[in-house]
Amino acid sequence: MRLQVVYRSLTILLLAGLSACSVTGQKSASAQHEDFGATDVFTRSFPGSEQNACEAARRALLSQGYVISDWKPTIIRGRRKYQHEVDVHAEIEFNVTCVPDSKGSNSSTIFANAVRDRYSLKKSNTSASIGVSAIGSVSLPFGSTDDSMVKVASETIASGNFYSQFFDLIERYLDGTVFPNEPEAEKRAEPVPQKNTAPASQPTQSVTGTQSE
Repeated sequence: MRLQVVYRSLTILLLAGLSACSVTGQKSASAQHEDFGATDVFTRSFPGSEQNACEAARRALLSQGYVISDWKPTIIRGRRKYQHEVDVHAEIEFNVTCVPDSKGSNSSTIFANAVRDRYSLKKSNTSASIGVSAIGSVSLPFGSTDDSMVKVASETIASGNFYSQFFDLIERYLDGTVFPNEPEAEKRAEPVPQKNTAPASQPTQSVTGTQSE
């Protein structure tokens, strides 16, 4: 009898411990996406002004099929739609913010963030019905089918390789490219003053004749 009581007590303690471990594991798994960490997955520093960095980012997004929905000198937002499955549609919204670094550094930092939304095709059948005064409403076997896209998931893309490819593409558009707002481009656009090649006018000389005495 005493052994049975001890056995039951150990069983209860073991089950309680397993339950606590399971709850702790679930909390840690759900909290790993909410913690702040010292990671540079979403950022990279580039030489030049923040306007030039954002312009290179805009060209990089355009080269990959993104549609620019919001464009400011230091803020860019683009969207891209794709469909890998018949009934699943996905969209990526790419947000880029460019800020200058410390004064005198002649560099800027790009912060990138991409959110993937998934939509699923939902079908709903509607049947036609008619009203009969004697028996009420009667549903007929024929009708129509309505299709609609319903959002089923939304997540921030956290793949380091995904952002690394984007930043590498920005460097490609920064190299050897002079943007309109750069000082070098403004200097090239200034007209060169032309020198006056007209010959200088000669001073007129007065000729005085001699009178004979």
